[in-house]
Amino acid sequence: MIEGHYHSDELHRLVSDILREAKQQGATDAEVDVGINHGFSVSARQGKAESIEYNQDKLIDLTVYFGQRTGSSSLSDFRPEAIQAAVRAACSIARFTDQDDCAGLADAALMARHYPNLDLSHPWAISVEQAVELACECEAKALAQDKRITQAESVSVATGNAWHAYGNTRDFIGVFPTSRHEISCVLVAKQGDDMQRDYSYTVSRDPSLLESVDNVANQAVHRTVRRLGARRIATQQVPVIFAAEEARHLLSHFISAISGSHLYRKSSFLLDQLNKPIFPAHITIEERPHLPKLLGSSPFDDNGVATRNNRFIDEGILKSYVLGVYSARQLKMQTTGNAGGVHNLFITTSNKDLSALLKTMNRGLLVTEVMGQGVNLVTGDYSRGAAGFWIESGEIQYPVQEITIASNLRDLYLHLIEVGSDIDTRGNILTGSILVNHMMVAGN
Repeated sequence: MIEGHYHSDELHRLVSDILREAKQQGATDAEVDVGINHGFSVSARQGKAESIEYNQDKLIDLTVYFGQRTGSSSLSDFRPEAIQAAVRAACSIARFTDQDDCAGLADAALMARHYPNLDLSHPWAISVEQAVELACECEAKALAQDKRITQAESVSVATGNAWHAYGNTRDFIGVFPTSRHEISCVLVAKQGDDMQRDYSYTVSRDPSLLESVDNVANQAVHRTVRRLGARRIATQQVPVIFAAEEARHLLSHFISAISGSHLYRKSSFLLDQLNKPIFPAHITIEERPHLPKLLGSSPFDDNGVATRNNRFIDEGILKSYVLGVYSARQLKMQTTGNAGGVHNLFITTSNKDLSALLKTMNRGLLVTEVMGQGVNLVTGDYSRGAAGFWIESGEIQYPVQEITIASNLRDLYLHLIEVGSDIDTRGNILTGSILVNHMMVAGN
């Protein structure tokens, strides 16, 4: 296990040994999370390697329970004596902490005893030299396409493999491998005194499913040059479309607002909204954690609880919160298998691609980038810097920058008009572009 080459049985044995040590030191219960990652990334600039970074990380997170008192420790040293010391430290902490009635492991019946193979690990047989060549090829293709592209700010290729192991004293240990590979291209375009920057990227667990460097370069060039000549617009209230890669953030805010940690702390604008309308009746939002190869797939959550399909919004109505074991107990509810977040979130889409969605909107703003942190989950107030394109008669007229878009998330969700079919699969939230009926756009 010294050089990052791990196997399921070795990790199973490691977790089992740590749990046994915790019990021997007096813990009534314990849980262990082990993460091991190794890979490399390269970046190219001006036809040669600019940086080469190797990563090889390993981490053990341990939590022990003395009744309902807890203690935790973390370590990256896998030697037996280091593990014994970490267990001893966690036990010492637990003996002096206050009792927490919500602390403790999930019920044994909830553990992922028999979980599916989700096909999440596909190592990429690529050398550092080949990765550098690929990055240089992507850069060359981008620079050759349009004379307005003055430089590639960064072109990178990254590959990584990981093992995840979790176990607890409910006689559960789960282990599975994953991989993640990415090609990205960030470009700078110049026309007169105007300079713009944009990017494109492809990411997948399976390298055979990555887009070609031709496509990545083409998309990066197209996205960058179309921003040239950007201007501000007058302050007004208009319909807005969030392009798919930005639309996922709208759903991320929703998931945060219905997550147990925000709810039991009473820091969510969706507090006490179960079985009430949050979205229009044509919208359903659900997670599907067992889809092979997808970036958000997982057989169990951070508590070892088996993941499952969950429907959070059913025909516009909020039907479920996003809960792990601890937050569920705080709320006197049951875990939804979402300790650590959601897995492959989907929203109801129409049969319209982005072009058709623009025609539906007819006149308004297409947002392709948002900036800043102006989201208040307590009130739902939303105000962020943005850039994109002005739309007239269903067609892009010119690029827009230096504007602010504002609304309240509650109003925005309730008046969501349509979701496009242009689903972005590069993450754990899978959505197309989202059209909302109006937002305040602050410009000139």
